[in-house]
Amino acid sequence: MTGDIEAIGETGAAAAIEIAASALADRGAKPGACANCGNPLLGPYCAVCGQPVDSHRRSVHGLLHDFFVDLVNFDSRILRTARALLFQPGELPAAFREGRTQPYVPAIRLYFFVSLIFFVLLGVTGIALIQVQVVANPVKVIWDAKGNAFETNPDFNAEIGKDPEAKDVVKPLIAISRKKATRPGGLFNYTTVTQFFARIGTLHSTLSPAARRQLLENDTVKIEGPGKATSDYVQRKLYETVNRIAADPAALNEPLTNWMPRVLFLLLPLYALLLALFHVLRRKDFYLVDHLVFSLSIHTFAFVALMATAGLAQALPGDMLVMAFFAVIALYIFLAMKRFYRQGWFLTGVKFVIVSGIYFVFFLLPALVGVLALSVFGGSLG
Repeated sequence: MTGDIEAIGETGAAAAIEIAASALADRGAKPGACANCGNPLLGPYCAVCGQPVDSHRRSVHGLLHDFFVDLVNFDSRILRTARALLFQPGELPAAFREGRTQPYVPAIRLYFFVSLIFFVLLGVTGIALIQVQVVANPVKVIWDAKGNAFETNPDFNAEIGKDPEAKDVVKPLIAISRKKATRPGGLFNYTTVTQFFARIGTLHSTLSPAARRQLLENDTVKIEGPGKATSDYVQRKLYETVNRIAADPAALNEPLTNWMPRVLFLLLPLYALLLALFHVLRRKDFYLVDHLVFSLSIHTFAFVALMATAGLAQALPGDMLVMAFFAVIALYIFLAMKRFYRQGWFLTGVKFVIVSGIYFVFFLLPALVGVLALSVFGGSLG
């Protein structure tokens, strides 16, 4: 049935072309014939089969001219898209919804392009998403007259201890076993130094063999012995991860880089569904695909902001940049929602706060924890 309808349509089109060609011939015009199907040509494309009149067989000069024209047009499209993405929050999804798609790069293509550039730049520049340095702090062992051993309590606050009305005062000393106090190489407690978007090699392992051995013998990570099989998969993976991080602060970077694009891509439709839920009364005006394009534009801008943060992190303090990053993202989303959904400032602000809070607590934060877990238990650390 479908084939018959298509055949009738093609026959009707051919008949209409013949009538139009006859009318032109009566006026002295001589339309050419399609090189593909032989029907008369009345424009740059055949109305029956779609074959273009231009066969692209031309001089080298003509080919070079077309190449540079296409290149300039492509560049202008990229520039218009970049300008809209960076300085006109909400313009790209609004243009899609209104049918103004020709001036801009499609949302899904832009997302993949920008996210790919982000991770390629990290690899080329040697910048790590995260580095964790384990620092061993020597612990002073104190012996009393009876031969009991104590270590200083790092949580003790001397000023609070002087207050006679203070409750639940932390003791300055903690009793430890003689075996622990006399262990070869000394006694240590551990702290970590974390850096985001620093070059690989900025942090180095500073653990002595004794400090590293004590870290791995901690009850939290200890297994039956280094290299021995264990049925406890989680404990074994934890041991391996701590062992690698102790030796290389950038050990988590490669699995993080592998898992993060996949997990973040899964957040795109979840954010779109959340937006659709809070605009359910306007579902006739905003389809799910509209919310999805909005989600794509927001996450695309987030990657651009991450690239800027990674670059600035080479010269500015990381804590300040993290606060600036979240402030810029929050402002951008708020302005994008105002432009795209065209609601009042107050209603837009209420929806922004609720949607962003739910997304961060129930989607983004668990996703980041999941990425870390996948990097430890599903990534390649060995």
